[in-house]
Amino acid sequence: MSQAAAAAAAAAHNVFVYGSLLADDVVRVLLNRVPPSSAALLNNFHRFSIKGRVYPAILPLQNSHVTGRVLLGLTDPELLILDEFEDVEYQRTSVEVSLLENSDKLQAHAYVWSNTNDPNLYGEWDFEEWKQLHKESFTQMTMGFMEELELPEAKPRVATYESFYQQNSEN
Repeated sequence: MSQAAAAAAAAAHNVFVYGSLLADDVVRVLLNRVPPSSAALLNNFHRFSIKGRVYPAILPLQNSHVTGRVLLGLTDPELLILDEFEDVEYQRTSVEVSLLENSDKLQAHAYVWSNTNDPNLYGEWDFEEWKQLHKESFTQMTMGFMEELELPEAKPRVATYESFYQQNSEN
């Protein structure tokens, strides 16, 4: 392996996704590609719905698990884009996931909800329902977020999200 290839491999990140980033369309808008991925399980976490939001949150919860995917081999700039996208509502955390295909354990980043006592968290978030009801508008909002990110005075993603969904509810 060349030094450049070794450096690139060392800089590669694995990210466990469990919500809107399960949708290839959203990932493609953010990263300009769909990285290889593997189905995975995150033990002792729960995926909640959030009142007033179309995306989910995860928090530690004993004897619960979250099914998702691990995006493999993300670059440092791609990880920074995801950090911006997840914004202050989430904290990037190191977790261990189990790959579904072979039960191998893998270290990955996951975006965990920052507010552990949030009264707006409830129930269980459903990806299939989200795909039918919200994927199209969420993908459009993500395009707006990426356009904003290019600007010197970029708005945080939460502000982009809120103004996008406010405009659409007024129409």
